[in-house]
Amino acid sequence: MHRDGAGHPLDTAPEGWRATRIPVLAYGSNVCPSKITWLREHLGLTGEVVVARARCRGVAAVWASGLRARDGQRPATLAAAPGITEWHAVWFATPEQLAVLDVCEGRGVRYDLAELRTGDVRLDDGTRLERVYTYVAAGPERMPLLVNGAPVRTADVPQHEALHLAGEPATTHGLDTDVQSSPMRHSLH
Repeated sequence: MHRDGAGHPLDTAPEGWRATRIPVLAYGSNVCPSKITWLREHLGLTGEVVVARARCRGVAAVWASGLRARDGQRPATLAAAPGITEWHAVWFATPEQLAVLDVCEGRGVRYDLAELRTGDVRLDDGTRLERVYTYVAAGPERMPLLVNGAPVRTADVPQHEALHLAGEPATTHGLDTDVQSSPMRHSLH
């Protein structure tokens, strides 16, 4: 749990925290504690941010085809990855925190918020999340970059090298998703 600029054990979270929060699979920079601080300082993120480690099967963080306008770096995006297991994180976001993530991710322009139906997402304690949401590519610039016909996993190529990758945008991320068309107001777990 992130509060007051530092990480704290999850058992210090407010009682009943999960009932009012929306599970959002985070990958790339959204897993980084300094990103949470940045969201607080620049986009007004408030409250305790509850984040748990998650084992993800069948999906992978891969490099996107386009670059970020603000810093010229290549962002991560999510793609189907049969047979692959990666560790990411799940934000248990309040509706207000989700609204901040929507702004940061450029919901509806760069990324869409979608219910993820591909793969298997389990918390460290083995709990399988029946419903989890994530941000997926909304257009060609955030679709996976294909190099020699295949996406490039962020686990295989560091960001400073990813900037120099050459390829073409995939036409799909290959995920089974249900894009959420309106803001989410309550937990769906």
